[in-house]
Formats: sequence, C-alpha cells, structure tokens
Amino acid sequence: MKSIRLHETGDLRLHDELVPPTGEGETLIRVKAVGLCGSDLHWFTEGGIGDAKLGHPLVLGHEFAGETEDGQRVAVDPAISCGVCEFCLQGNPNLCANVIFAGHGAQDGALREAISWPRKCLYPLPDSLSYADGAMLEPLGVAIHSINLGHLQPGMTIGVFGCGPIGLLIIQLAKLSGAAQIIATDKLVHRVEAARRFGASQAFLVEDQHGLREMRAAVQERKVEVAFEVAGEQGAVDDALAAVLPGGKVILTGIPGDDKTSFSASTARRKGLTIKLVRRMKHTYPRAIELVAKGLVDVRSLVTHRFPLEKTAEAFHTAVQREGLKVIVEL
Repeated sequence: MKSIRLHETGDLRLHDELVPPTGEGETLIRVKAVGLCGSDLHWFTEGGIGDAKLGHPLVLGHEFAGETEDGQRVAVDPAISCGVCEFCLQGNPNLCANVIFAGHGAQDGALREAISWPRKCLYPLPDSLSYADGAMLEPLGVAIHSINLGHLQPGMTIGVFGCGPIGLLIIQLAKLSGAAQIIATDKLVHRVEAARRFGASQAFLVEDQHGLREMRAAVQERKVEVAFEVAGEQGAVDDALAAVLPGGKVILTGIPGDDKTSFSASTARRKGLTIKLVRRMKHTYPRAIELVAKGLVDVRSLVTHRFPLEKTAEAFHTAVQREGLKVIVEL
C-alpha cells in the first residue's frame, strides 16, 4: 500500500506500507479522493497546528471519500467521538474530550491507498456525487456549522472575510438561507471573482488601502449583522469586528497560523458583540449530502486542481501558493 508521510516541515515522502488492520466496528476503505485543507497546510508549513506538534511521520488528510471492501461508495467523517463524555452526551460530539481525528496528532489520515475507519463514521454517496464531491462534504460541513452558529434569518446582511473554499461555501449557504446582502473580501483576485460567481452581492479585493476603503464604505452603508471570519488572519478578524453592527455576531471559522486571535475589547464590548469560534462540525453529513445531491450547493466547481498520490508534494505546494481554490489528491 502506498502512503504519503510528513516527516518534518515541508518534507513529504512516499512509503510502501502494509494495509492497516481493521478493528472492532471498523471497515477498510480504499481511498479515492482527499481534499487538502488549510489545517493540512499548517502541518506542512509549520509542523503542527495549535498546540498539536509533529511527533512522528504523519499521514495527513481528513477530507476524504472512498469505497468499502463490499463496494459501497462512502464519504467519511474524519472525527471519531467517544460517545460517552459529557459533551457527546449533550449532543456536541465536535467538542468531545476524547476525539480522534484523521491526520492529526497521533492519528494517521487519508493520504494513503487504504484506511480502516469506524462504520459509524461512513455515509453512503449517491450515484450523482463523485468521490471528489464526497471529499468536499467535510469543508461543507464546517460551513454548515458556521452558518448554524450565526443563526441567519432571511433578509439579513452578512459579511464573509476570507473567500477560500469554506468562505465560498458559506456564501452559498447564506444565499440559500435568504441573506439579502452578502459582502465578501479576500486578498486574491481569483477568490474575489469566485465570491461574486457564488453569490456575493459585493466582493472586494483588500490587498491595499484602496480596497479596504471601498469595503469599509460598503459595510457602513449595508450594516452587517453577522460577520464570518474565514481567513485565519488577524486583518480579517479586525475587519469582521469593525464591520458588524452593535448587537451583531462574529463567527471565527479561520485557524490562525500563530495560534492567537486578538480583538479590540473596547470595540467588542461597546458593540455588545457575540463572538463564536467554530470547532469543526456536528451532525452535518446527511444535510451536506442532501444539499449537494439536490444541486442547492455547488462543491464541484470549487475543485480547481487534481493530483495523483505520487504528486502529493506538488499538490501541497500548489495549495500553499493559494493557486486556484480547492486542491484534490485522487487515487
């Protein structure tokens, strides 16, 4: 079995390994498609994410779909929650105190030809969905959870600060939820253009002061009620807090590279803001599958680059350079 392991920062190596054994309640999955996520890029460029550090050669990859030994096409929830801790029992498995997550810490992920995973984490893929579509259900789940935390109502004005794949999915879901105005920002031209294509009312390139001034004028006029920060950058956090109305909500979906997020306490306090942080997702796969299968959310157009497993290093370099939108490794 071929696998790709991260040995140290920027050092991905192809290995030939044994097919992993299956434990109780598990099944073997032949991996067919793996999406590269921003958190994978943190591991690749920084050797960790947050307080989790690279301690052994790690197989990355948590956005994936494949085929079981009996031929069933499945999307895979990368989080294995324990089901018995207080957070699981309260219906919040994304906050599980004992969660195991693919491609994180000690748990190898999906950038390999086969992976053993619990059957409870598998979701059958409709025939209309490709394996790449199935891999995209994980970032769509994060976007759905973000929207849930925002408690959107029809007619609202929202802001999306950062238009990578999850930001673009949030734009689609906000439009579907009845947002009247969607203001989006990014530092990359092709992502600003994509934001417009996927439903943003206004999208601004904020790589310079001119673009920032235009964006700030727009949010003052439109009065943002819910702001989604999806860039993982301090500038996007600052823009989101500045843009939102008093009494509004700021949803922090992005993951900062230096494991720190800050904001002006006086601004947040005087505005009486509600600030929520997104922890992966919960109970979203059935809804994500339904949304894609019915054509209500477009995940396929977000995939701009595809690489075979042997060219995973090239795939990571493409993703790090922020070329295109979503990079997929196909097996």
